[in-house]
Amino acid sequence: MRIIVAGSSGYLGSRLVRRLREAGHEVVRLVRREPDHPDQVYWRPNEEDLDPGVVDGTQAVINLAGANVGDQRWTEAYKQLLRSSRVNPTAALARAVSIAADPPRVLLNASGIDYYGDAGDTELPESAPVGTGFFPDLCQAWEAATQPAERAGVRVVHLRTGMVLGASGGLLKALLPLFKLGLGGRLGSGRQWLPWISLADELAAIEFLLGADEVSGAANLVGPAPVRNAEFARTLGKILHRPAALPTPAAALRLVAGELGGELLTSKRAVPAALATAGYPFQHPSLAEALTWAIHH
Repeated sequence: MRIIVAGSSGYLGSRLVRRLREAGHEVVRLVRREPDHPDQVYWRPNEEDLDPGVVDGTQAVINLAGANVGDQRWTEAYKQLLRSSRVNPTAALARAVSIAADPPRVLLNASGIDYYGDAGDTELPESAPVGTGFFPDLCQAWEAATQPAERAGVRVVHLRTGMVLGASGGLLKALLPLFKLGLGGRLGSGRQWLPWISLADELAAIEFLLGADEVSGAANLVGPAPVRNAEFARTLGKILHRPAALPTPAAALRLVAGELGGELLTSKRAVPAALATAGYPFQHPSLAEALTWAIHH
């Protein structure tokens, strides 16, 4: 399969490209600098449309482009960057796909589990309504930007990803040093539900969805057993053989991390209904399995 990948230099993208190539796929990477390899194509999604010839004759497009949520405090300028770095590339790809002479069969487009907002104890399959706030609004705009591809008859899947568990990236990268020192614990009350997925399952699920023709629309990329934040902390401490009894007060988290800190206190009890119906086999169905794998890989 010939696959176009945008956002290929990030934590997920670089690992996904490696996995797809190891599986025998031909991967073409969209890059925003002068290409230095034949597998790269230069594009400027904030300034101009993508030549539809780039996607013509390919079987799939995967878009993981977007500025890192945790890179800095959420000033108004950075919030605008978070939005534009997601919506603009998605729109450019969707337009190119919609007018290609021989369009791809599927567009897998990144989204976030934050689509649902702060939903308390409510279980959240893909049919759950959108929440309110900055990130639900962003996710809604992000997903809506794929509409040209959908109208052209291309299967579109919105990858609503939860917290990806890998030792070298994401929230776990920040938490591990603290927990190894015995300084870890719950965030705020610890009652908020935390939707997690192992890095291995995240990558495998994306590859699975390339061929899962029955799946379109939203797909929650989360493990099958969501946990409360306090249980996450206890499980991580137990695996590391360290206490996890030092909570981070909600006020302190907001003071240190600003609006992002507030997002870490929201509750999203998301479940992978679409993956389960399609028969995806989780490699790490429990949090303990996912954390153990992440820490040792």
